[in-house]
Amino acid sequence: VKLIDMEGSSSSVNGPSNTHLHKKQRTEDKTRQAMLDFDVLDCPVCCEPLTIPIFQCDNGHLACSSCCPKLSNKCPACALPIGRIRCRAMERVLESILIPCPNATFGCTKNVSYGKESTHEKECIFSPCSCPVQECNYNGIYKDLYAHYNSASHPIGYIFHIIKPDFCYSVRMKISNKILILMESMKRLLFAVQCLREPYGVYVTLSCIAPTAPEVAKFSYRIYYTVDEHTLIYRSPEVKRILEVSFQTPQENFMLIPNSLLRGEFLEMKLFIKELKLE
Repeated sequence: VKLIDMEGSSSSVNGPSNTHLHKKQRTEDKTRQAMLDFDVLDCPVCCEPLTIPIFQCDNGHLACSSCCPKLSNKCPACALPIGRIRCRAMERVLESILIPCPNATFGCTKNVSYGKESTHEKECIFSPCSCPVQECNYNGIYKDLYAHYNSASHPIGYIFHIIKPDFCYSVRMKISNKILILMESMKRLLFAVQCLREPYGVYVTLSCIAPTAPEVAKFSYRIYYTVDEHTLIYRSPEVKRILEVSFQTPQENFMLIPNSLLRGEFLEMKLFIKELKLE
């Protein structure tokens, strides 16, 4: 049971002459607090939060739009058809419920409709980002993470470089270190260059430690690796933004340097990061 904000209605008053008064009161006092068990807002079939559209059978049993096709449009409670009649009353209830953003403790003041918290959270500028140092437990918004990393004492393996967009940089990193941090001071962003060794070569990838909020700048990048007059070039139309660095083998957005082109324990590459202009 949680305390929520929802659009309230006035208590009944005898006589139809008070209809105008009811409407006026609802207009002046739209939002009220109420106790609600969120379980009643879950689909009784899949137990996931209900989302609009919501369907009901003739007996009033509910099912979400995802479950109706899986049920062959037959109500599991009474076997009547379901998936044709919308439950407008429950849809209005959902629309009236506002939930504080999960990132409220980090400064977000927005309230979002029930069931849409995860959608908002993915694009919330206050989504906490984790420090890329594995031994560090710091979590904070991306600009605070920049300040934390700039001032904290971290292991020597996490060497960082100050960069500016639209310049080409020479990067030399030890493969066993796995990660190199680049700091962009104007927008207070951290970039992580990672090299992860596998039996058939080394994966190289670049990520920006920041949420996918529209307020955060976007970048593209290119990586050049040259050895014995052979040059590998990887181009990415957009730097992937992440909330936490992963040391798992990447499944996308990477350059693979085969073992035949590796020379020793260091990688020497050129990296070009370009800021994408907003349309």
